[in-house]
Amino acid sequence: MLKQLFTSQARAKLLTNFLLNPDKEFFIRQLTRELDEQINSIRRELDNLKRLGLLRARMKNRKKYYVVNKNYIIYNELRSIIIKSVNTRENIIKKITKLGRVDFLLLSGIFVDKDSPVDMLIVGDIEREKLQDFLDSLESKRPIKYSILTRDDFLYRIKCNDKFTKELIKDTENIIGVNKIDYKLSA
Repeated sequence: MLKQLFTSQARAKLLTNFLLNPDKEFFIRQLTRELDEQINSIRRELDNLKRLGLLRARMKNRKKYYVVNKNYIIYNELRSIIIKSVNTRENIIKKITKLGRVDFLLLSGIFVDKDSPVDMLIVGDIEREKLQDFLDSLESKRPIKYSILTRDDFLYRIKCNDKFTKELIKDTENIIGVNKIDYKLSA
């Protein structure tokens, strides 16, 4: 069964798309555009996934729509695998940098499995609503705590030897995903 599931790039993209959007229906041309794959590859993989029982299909307005079958025997396990593969630290950093201008990004707390006053420190100009929507989509065990600072505020805190900022930066377990700021911490 597993050998049949993960055989091509088109299938991996389809699995990711369907399992991250379990309530959404898709038609073939929509999928070819969204996934940037050839229509024949998409059609073949949709047929394979339907034959396996992971997808269901129905006709609506002369189009064939596909939706994931939530009753598939390993649906929950597959969805968990996809969520874990998409929500790697590297992918989270990439996605956050696309939400605005990010000069500095530090991951702590939930991202490194330890207690911390915040899970994420962002320096730059980023839309809070888009960030919150993205963080909500991560399906974490608890709400993700974050702090957003302007570049000037961050540099001022460094200059004043701010305990909160200094401890986050000095903690070697924390991950600095983006650093476009030249700063020096005092001892």
